[in-house]
Amino acid sequence: MNDRIATGLLALLGLSLAVGSALAQQPAQTQHKEISPPETAYQAGSSPLAGVDMYQDINPKAPQMSKAEFDKARQIYFERCAGCHGVLRKGATGKALTPDITIDKGSEYLKVFIKYGSPAGMPNWGTSGELNDAEVDLMARYVQQTPPQPPEFGMKEMKATWKVIIPPGQRPTKKMNAYNLDNIFSTTLRDTGEVALIDGDTKQIINIVKTGYAVHISRVSASGRYLFVIGRDAKINMIDLWMAKPDNVAEIKVGLEARSVDTSKYKGYEDKYAIAGSYWPPQYVIMKGDTLEPLKIGATRGMTVDTQEYHPEPRVAAIAASHYKPEFIVNVKETGKILMVNYKDLDNLAVTEIPAARFLHDGGWDSTHRYVLMAANQSNKIAIVDAKEGKKVAIVEVDKIPHPGRGANFIHPKCGPVWATGHLGSEKVSLIGTDPARHKDHAWKVCETIDGQGGGNLFIKTHPKSAHLYIDTPLHPDPKVSGSVAVYDIKNLKAGFKVLPIAEWSGVAEGAKRVVQPEYNKAGDEVWFSVWSAKNQESALVIVDDKTLKLKAVIKDPRLITPTGHFNVYNTQHDVY
Repeated sequence: MNDRIATGLLALLGLSLAVGSALAQQPAQTQHKEISPPETAYQAGSSPLAGVDMYQDINPKAPQMSKAEFDKARQIYFERCAGCHGVLRKGATGKALTPDITIDKGSEYLKVFIKYGSPAGMPNWGTSGELNDAEVDLMARYVQQTPPQPPEFGMKEMKATWKVIIPPGQRPTKKMNAYNLDNIFSTTLRDTGEVALIDGDTKQIINIVKTGYAVHISRVSASGRYLFVIGRDAKINMIDLWMAKPDNVAEIKVGLEARSVDTSKYKGYEDKYAIAGSYWPPQYVIMKGDTLEPLKIGATRGMTVDTQEYHPEPRVAAIAASHYKPEFIVNVKETGKILMVNYKDLDNLAVTEIPAARFLHDGGWDSTHRYVLMAANQSNKIAIVDAKEGKKVAIVEVDKIPHPGRGANFIHPKCGPVWATGHLGSEKVSLIGTDPARHKDHAWKVCETIDGQGGGNLFIKTHPKSAHLYIDTPLHPDPKVSGSVAVYDIKNLKAGFKVLPIAEWSGVAEGAKRVVQPEYNKAGDEVWFSVWSAKNQESALVIVDDKTLKLKAVIKDPRLITPTGHFNVYNTQHDVY
């Protein structure tokens, strides 16, 4: 597989596969011994900030760099390094690379480190072929410079980008189309900056809607009328599903880089507010739910939960809307805090700060929608919060780099209701008990661990009407594994998994053909998968009959360019997973 094709492969989660292919292909003696190729691929994060102009502050103690060299190195850093080392190089999941550290190390040491990598997680940029020797030298000099800071993005900047394309008073007063809105799928077309709205009943594309770049997630308003999508470039698009042809009615940029958006779901506040969180600047903003007008910005900079040290760029990684209170649950990645942001009174905003664990990423609700389970991925933990009581319930140790997406809820034969997560760093699947009333002995513990195909899992999914549990492995270096999914019988987990060759079923001839994100239709009798290849290659969506585990349909269309995440309207609206 072409390494450049692999570079952007997993941007639906803000991840990069910049070195994944190279790691899989290089000789054994140059591969990392202590981390797997999926983990290394996960660390090498790309950022939209690569295209943002920044001021060069000349440090007299650092090696000389021309403005052209500085700009080239800055672009490389934000394309390949910022996701791990941070925008300001103060460290995130990777170590700090600030001048007080790097100047003492010196250029020769840094060139070796960059070229050959380290067992602790630094990719071998030189020997993998991603950077040539001149670029390695450039980056060794760059990390000794004063880190440039991207511009802030406040209320003035947000309002300058805010557009109400169709005002609320000019929108339909009733549904103007014959589509079954509950069974529409919103599919990210990563490299074209679009989403495809697909009729889940007829399998036909309804509309291709222009959005921000590399849409990370789609979320649905409490009423089911409005679809909100957010690109990694922090652009939010609001789509009205009542229109004759559903399309954009409002848009806004809430920063320079982002991942998360959601809407108010508590009774009495349906469709009233939307919220988005940014990677840069580190903050969240509450907006009007019908126009995206920005109303209130909250900063996330602060102290970490463990060492109590100040962190200048703790990113908002995920947001969930509470069903028990007028609150948004906001994950602050680097500080490890879960914020319960109460939107009842925006003028006197009340925020409950719950200490969890560092590197909070994604997560979702248990089956009752009372408890939210959030993965602290690099800490190998799941933090559990009671949304009704507004307090932490437990911190559960799991395996390497849990990556649940929203997770999966089902009834375990022994443990009762459980929530499941797969792992990016191992083949393990952890099942956590979620019923403290009737299954107290198993509640908030890993009640069972099962084995999947291998590391590199990103999404796990089931449905209340399904007897199956699906686990993808798009980051696995073996094409047979990354192009297939593992399926378990929930009532007989010990029987192991069955492998479905999704990429083979797609009929796509060439390309990466990585299979990502199982998603059920509303009825729970179909499971949809993206088969993702490069922008200049054919991709497809594959639909499996959940009862028979047989191929049901393949959707191919030249407009389906780099399809990644997809979200069923009803299941997303009602947090069914």
